[in-house]
Amino acid sequence: MESMQKETRTFPPSEAFAADAVATAEKYEKARADRLSYWADEARATLSWDRDFAEVLDWSEAPFAKWFVGGELNAAYNAVDRHVEAGNGERAAIHFEGEPGDSRTFTYAQLKDEVSRAANAFESLGVTKGDRVAIYMPMIPESVVTMLACARIGAIHSVVFGGFSSDALRSRVDDAEAKLVVTADGSYRRGKPSLLKPNVDAALAEPGHTVENVLVVRRNGEDVEFTAEREDGARELWWHDLVAGQSAEHAYVAHDSEHPLFILYTSGTTGKPKGILHTTGGYLTQTAVTHRDTFDLKPETDVYWCTADVGWVTGHSYITYGPLVNGATQVIYEGTPDSPHKGRLWEIVQKYGVTQFYTAPTLIRTCMKWGREIPDEYDLSSLRVLGTVGEAINPEAWMWFREVIGANNGPGNPPKEHPAPIVDTWWQTETGAHMISPLPGVTHTKPGSAQAAVPGVEVGIVDELGEPLDVGEAGLLVIKEPWPAMLRGIYNDPERYQETYWSRFGDVYFAGDGARTDEDGDIWLMGRVDDVMNVSGHRLSTTEIESALVSHDAVAEAAVVGAKDATTGEAVVAFVILRGDAEDAEGLEQELRNHVGQEIGPIAKPRNVLVVPELPKTRSGKIMRRLLKDVAEGREAGDASTLADPSVMQQIAEDMRTKHGV
Repeated sequence: MESMQKETRTFPPSEAFAADAVATAEKYEKARADRLSYWADEARATLSWDRDFAEVLDWSEAPFAKWFVGGELNAAYNAVDRHVEAGNGERAAIHFEGEPGDSRTFTYAQLKDEVSRAANAFESLGVTKGDRVAIYMPMIPESVVTMLACARIGAIHSVVFGGFSSDALRSRVDDAEAKLVVTADGSYRRGKPSLLKPNVDAALAEPGHTVENVLVVRRNGEDVEFTAEREDGARELWWHDLVAGQSAEHAYVAHDSEHPLFILYTSGTTGKPKGILHTTGGYLTQTAVTHRDTFDLKPETDVYWCTADVGWVTGHSYITYGPLVNGATQVIYEGTPDSPHKGRLWEIVQKYGVTQFYTAPTLIRTCMKWGREIPDEYDLSSLRVLGTVGEAINPEAWMWFREVIGANNGPGNPPKEHPAPIVDTWWQTETGAHMISPLPGVTHTKPGSAQAAVPGVEVGIVDELGEPLDVGEAGLLVIKEPWPAMLRGIYNDPERYQETYWSRFGDVYFAGDGARTDEDGDIWLMGRVDDVMNVSGHRLSTTEIESALVSHDAVAEAAVVGAKDATTGEAVVAFVILRGDAEDAEGLEQELRNHVGQEIGPIAKPRNVLVVPELPKTRSGKIMRRLLKDVAEGREAGDASTLADPSVMQQIAEDMRTKHGV
């Protein structure tokens, strides 16, 4: 893989920030001196254990790890009860903001009561330790309550993203053999009711499933079919009928450190979803430690907001578990960033005085497209740490985030002298928690680079044969040593786990991403290895070409794919969204092609550049590049049912035919 992207700007933390930082450079030193001792100390200091562990790591059956062996604890107690017992019951745990403008706040004392009621309700339905519970919910507080109630009684939750189809839900219910499904009548999306319950009905329409009860939260009040006694034997119950009347007292049980906490399904190359399995002690340790250190969390005063959905791992680790274990106050938002207006995110930051804002580069680039005049209308001076997650962020979007959001000091005021530092985080569903990220009080941050492994994590960059590469050389990212929050396997498929993650290099975890280090030793992620194009024998990263396109003043967002080409093997085809004030003027395509040539090199010049009104994205914001590849190669686009707006592909295909004859 060839890497030509250069970035030399660095931004040290201010003296004041560094002096008051939660995490210091000593953490790196301590972890380097004795990695296992470091994690043992963090586990004991960060969590409340009912029984101390006897062994930090058992790696005797690699690649199946056991962390904090012999220890016992309860995830829900650590996330809720202990904060109440410590005298912080009146601290706000969750500020919920609904898309229509309704809001609710739960203190830790109130959250404890709700989790206890839900745990009692689930047990009344026969759910016991080890049972699986499927959660198909919008971003409402009951989603978090349900996850914690499962953890409390030792049931294993499997959250299915609310944007997935009934078929996707059924496949996950069947694979996990779920006993209970918790859902809602629906939610709101761009001002209109969006239904979920009908998808559950469709998912369970065919016999042969294991579901005994369907528990439904009333959210938007739309009419949905409700059958107390279904033909398949399952019962349907309303949340408000069952949960509200339960006792607010529930005696938790301590679970083994390696007791399964959740299954989260992620896409697999075979088409069959992979049930990533995470357990309790190690996962809670690393999510809590990285949440605290990466975001410089001060729970007494901070208001943290992660814009992810609980249907993804970010919503598990950095909404439900990490923040609550740390006793944080956080915001949860139900809706989309442009409903009812394009300033909604910044309105919420201003309303609650948000101090940490964690979001995806896709959303940042969307806000760039809308223009800075929107966030400029709001007072974002409370923000003191910004974070990105989901994919590598291009330097231009990073700088916009810093200068427009991080330096915002309120309308009419000069920008902050020291903008909020940005932590660009790399990790995966499989890793469970941050693996590569700056420490905001230590790191001289660099636009577009995730920079360094977090303390206690060992990563490397190797060639195709597994040999370490020198600084500046691009290769494959691997994790060299086991880490606490690592997946413990693929649910009911240990062979697939070994084949997928450990067969390539044997004794190290292969992440599936390309990466390089620069002259300073900082790590740059270059996207999935399967997002690499081979142009005339040169392996080029789609991420870098997209970044080069976005560095042009006219471009807000770009997606690049490789299309078959008779001359070069593959050719670069780019799809771009223009910024609000830019026009699709004659000659712009050639200008953008030349711009990429100047930024990266002539070999990376796109064969075609197509200006599009929108890119095909799932409701989580992921760009579906395979659909763009279909269009670029002249095929009918594949299944677009998971897109937020399926009509986008029709427009792109028509434009590709008329403008480029493909």
